[in-house]
Amino acid sequence: MMADSGPKEVAVIGNTDLTSAELDNNIKNTMVEIEKGTSLLRKMEISVAEAEKRTGKNTVNMQEIYTVYLIETRPVDAVTEGITPDSLWRRYSEFELLRNYLLVTYPFVVVAPLPEKRAEIVWHKLSADNMDPDFVERRRVGLENFLLRVASHPVLCNDKIFYIFLTEQEKDWKEMVYETGFQAKADSRLKAMNAAFRVKNPDGRFTELKHYSDELQTVLSHLLRVRARVADRLYGVYKVHGNYGRVFSEWSAIEKEMGDGLQSAGHHMDAYAASVDDILEEEEHYADQLKEYLFYTDALRAVCRKHELTQFELEMVALDLASKKQQKEELVTGTVRTFSLKGMTSKLFGQETAEQREAKLQVLEQQIAEGEVVVKEKNTESDEFVKTAWVDIERFKDQKDRDLKEALISYAVMQISMCKKGIQVWTNAKECFNKM
Repeated sequence: MMADSGPKEVAVIGNTDLTSAELDNNIKNTMVEIEKGTSLLRKMEISVAEAEKRTGKNTVNMQEIYTVYLIETRPVDAVTEGITPDSLWRRYSEFELLRNYLLVTYPFVVVAPLPEKRAEIVWHKLSADNMDPDFVERRRVGLENFLLRVASHPVLCNDKIFYIFLTEQEKDWKEMVYETGFQAKADSRLKAMNAAFRVKNPDGRFTELKHYSDELQTVLSHLLRVRARVADRLYGVYKVHGNYGRVFSEWSAIEKEMGDGLQSAGHHMDAYAASVDDILEEEEHYADQLKEYLFYTDALRAVCRKHELTQFELEMVALDLASKKQQKEELVTGTVRTFSLKGMTSKLFGQETAEQREAKLQVLEQQIAEGEVVVKEKNTESDEFVKTAWVDIERFKDQKDRDLKEALISYAVMQISMCKKGIQVWTNAKECFNKM
């Protein structure tokens, strides 16, 4: 915490000297407080049931085509009170507004990302058109996943604006969000960058987390690009097998004894070539799971940026307090520690009168008293931010490890299944050849 005096005071965000046992205890205590709220998913089922194209006029009165998504909610069981089955349509931009509101209102939370607005890191046969039916379907799944993430979060699930987003069509939801004043609370990127460069004593855990999020983003980007290249080649290999089917069919036409066998083998090759479309569609599901965590890295950095900003503000008020205390000491002792305009003025025009010094001393004492209160408040705010943020970061880490492990295992199982189907195709072709 803050020292009482001296010009070399350094503001510290929270207690960075906590032992691991004390840190674990802090996390457990905060989790107890957070988990007093019940997850919304225990009371309500949430789904994004379908997507629909619509035509309308935008803000500049021009015709546009857009997609809306049907959100359906219903109670988990008949005895759940206060929840009735409901459905409403929301645009992607409304999901964006909801997430921006959550980011500003809960800066200590690693807020789940939205699915991509336009397809990125895709293999060349996949459409990048944001109106493509397959892309819209994958986005629908991603939006449902976003809502489930928020509804299962111990803090976000209790947010009133989120609940209204899910259940109330009649009210002007956007107007209600803007009435919260969340935009005025949003930190500008310039302010955050300034804090990142000028903060002197950040919590090492957040610095490490920021580096980790950068590295995770790089690794996942590379992994997705490798998968896209493999998908391109796999598609080509499978489709080329269709040539086997064509050649075997042509060959069967000139053979009497071998004709039926060749014809049957050709059919198996045609089926093998056609199966790649379903395989790569399933692969996109696993790619989207990786993309979610690719986008999660920005949410991690947002928490780190808020920490840097909070710490920077604490250091600034601490430096201001230290400066005021030094001025008071110089005024009381009559000595100037460092070169200043005030010192030069005193030498040129003489010392101040006792009455002037007393008046300045009173002003400084008042400013110091106010500054100590501000520093104490900033320290408390910083301690609370670190405590709550680190609880949510630990929650996120557990979720990430579990989800990515499951996704990678499922992807490996799918690849094994795909190889087994290839073996089965050639086994069937072998039997066809044996019957010739």
